[in-house]
Amino acid sequence: MTGIISYNVNGIRSAVSKGITQWLKEKDPQIVCFQELKAHKEQIPVSLFEDLGYHCYWFPAVKKGYSGVAILSKTKPKHVEYGSGIDQSDYEGRVIRADFQHYSVMSVYVPSGSSGDERQDYKMQWLGEFTDYIKKVMADHPKLIISGDYNICHKPIDIHDPVSNKNSSGFLPEEREWLSEFIDTGFVDSFRQFNTAPHQYSWWTFRANARANNKGWRIDYHLATQEMAADLIHAEILPQVVHSDHCPVGLSIK
Repeated sequence: MTGIISYNVNGIRSAVSKGITQWLKEKDPQIVCFQELKAHKEQIPVSLFEDLGYHCYWFPAVKKGYSGVAILSKTKPKHVEYGSGIDQSDYEGRVIRADFQHYSVMSVYVPSGSSGDERQDYKMQWLGEFTDYIKKVMADHPKLIISGDYNICHKPIDIHDPVSNKNSSGFLPEEREWLSEFIDTGFVDSFRQFNTAPHQYSWWTFRANARANNKGWRIDYHLATQEMAADLIHAEILPQVVHSDHCPVGLSIK
């Protein structure tokens, strides 16, 4: 069994200061996908993760203190693909993929549109470009898991207050429609394969004691291709793990 963790750490240096390496030592996942590193490689305490037995692959944003993704793996990948070949996305450090013998894992950080119309427009542009990119990837890597922060709640069950958030970035009709259509191109939402209960969230605003009151959003996913569906064993959300405004989401595969 292989354990995969996806975790938007909201700053890798901050997460390290809050004990994430000790948690990884105890949890011992085989593969870790990080998003929102907010650090260049020389600012990341790489040795702390290497000491846990991980091969580490970092793809920071060009802009300092912003975005960035990574994959850590106990098994050395056959190949690591840095970026998607789409200029602005790669400038912002949003996609990295590791290819293993029987499957591939991608760590993805979808743009947020919450800062205003310009970024929301870019988010929608990015989603369209990402769909086209993934279709090409799937042609060569049909057994693919795309892990990361999608910055979209898919359905009303995935957000604490769907009514008041219906016009909020991250729960807009066009974003949710994109996610439905993307899944329909050949993916399964691994968490919902195993858990159909409500009130299961992976992100909470720092405001208004939202996390303590579980007023959250499920925006972090492991989407697996249909070709991987038979290999999925278990999926979980770990809200008790606190190094970030997100929590880790886990997936176990054969």
